[in-house]
Amino acid sequence: MTKAIAFHEYGDADVLRPIDLELPVPGPGQVRVAVRTVGVNPIDHKVRSGAMVELFPVTFPAVPGYEVAGVVEAVGEGVSGYAPGDEVFGAVMGGGYAEHVLVPVAALGHKPASLGWEEAAALPVAAETAERALGVLGVRSGETLLVHGAAGGVGTVLLQFARARGITVIGTASEANHDHLRELGAVPVTYGEGLAERVRAAAPGGVDRALDAAGQGGVLPLSIELTGSTDRVLTIADFVGAQKYGVRITAGADTEHEHQRAFATALALHEAGTLRLPLHRVFPLAEAAEAQRLSEHGHLRGKIVLTV
Repeated sequence: MTKAIAFHEYGDADVLRPIDLELPVPGPGQVRVAVRTVGVNPIDHKVRSGAMVELFPVTFPAVPGYEVAGVVEAVGEGVSGYAPGDEVFGAVMGGGYAEHVLVPVAALGHKPASLGWEEAAALPVAAETAERALGVLGVRSGETLLVHGAAGGVGTVLLQFARARGITVIGTASEANHDHLRELGAVPVTYGEGLAERVRAAAPGGVDRALDAAGQGGVLPLSIELTGSTDRVLTIADFVGAQKYGVRITAGADTEHEHQRAFATALALHEAGTLRLPLHRVFPLAEAAEAQRLSEHGHLRGKIVLTV
């Protein structure tokens, strides 16, 4: 048996409860990981609440969690490159809030000894989302990218990926997070009334592309205005706004190779000593409900992580 945190119905964070599950057996192309740490993402509470039931339906009891780090315990048929005892991190389609989880090798990476467990769990979703978003937007070296919610888990990694490619990043964030963004190479601006004017002042040459990583109301039409086209704006967080304003949305890896490209990009920055994965707060798995409440509140700097 293995212990997990699950919900048996849609609702607020109080529906999360401990549960015992059968120890999962890896199938072809899978490994079983003894989980050390789990990343907490906005999608966790959105799925739990039922807000994304059309896009992410679940079977009850449902275990949240889309990224983990831990130690390989068993490998399935056809798996090469991984063996029991390997320290790894990876992405899963739910099930991460548990002592054990099955991870497809296509979304798995070896954890360097120099990368901490908490930081490793903060990497898979943010890195893959950042790599995918930059690709979908088609932003190139020398261009200027506006990122809404730049201080969060995804934003923090994305702006580092962008800066490494010679892209100028303007990031919206609260005043308290401005020094954080400057340290990561971005130009910070405060969100709220007058944002368009502040962005124009920060980018006198104009904004080429915009990414909404926050899902807060009002930023999509403003982004269309600043970039001049709906094709130059992308959201990863506002499904309703995307339909309303005709903006593209991207919500998951399109190919099995995207995780590997993203992990390679992140680990190259880590090897160079430049990758920063700030942690907003670390909770034990038993306090997953409190972690999700904090995630729902928003305005985070870095990532919330659970330890198992």
